Amino acid sequence: MTLVLELPPELERNLSARAEELQLPLAEYPVRVLAWAGAPRPKVGSGAELLAYWKAHGLVGTKPQIADAAEHARALRHDAERRTA
Repeated sequence: MTLVLELPPELERNLSARAEELQLPLAEYPVRVLAWAGAPRPKVGSGAELLAYWKAHGLVGTKPQIADAAEHARALRHDAERRTA
């Protein structure tokens, strides 16, 4: 299916920048975003199941700004444990 969209210039710049960060062709990035938005949300019971879901959907490695995944996960857990609301 072909779909032509008229995007505001700022949105086009943002999409282009994000595609470049992920080292994806510009045409592929919005397709991935739309596929993710319409995908059913997984029911996971463990970190291993979530990782398997991410791998199956090609999401692992899509955040190049996260240099150390284990350290990033520890920081997220630390923040979540100290959240009050």
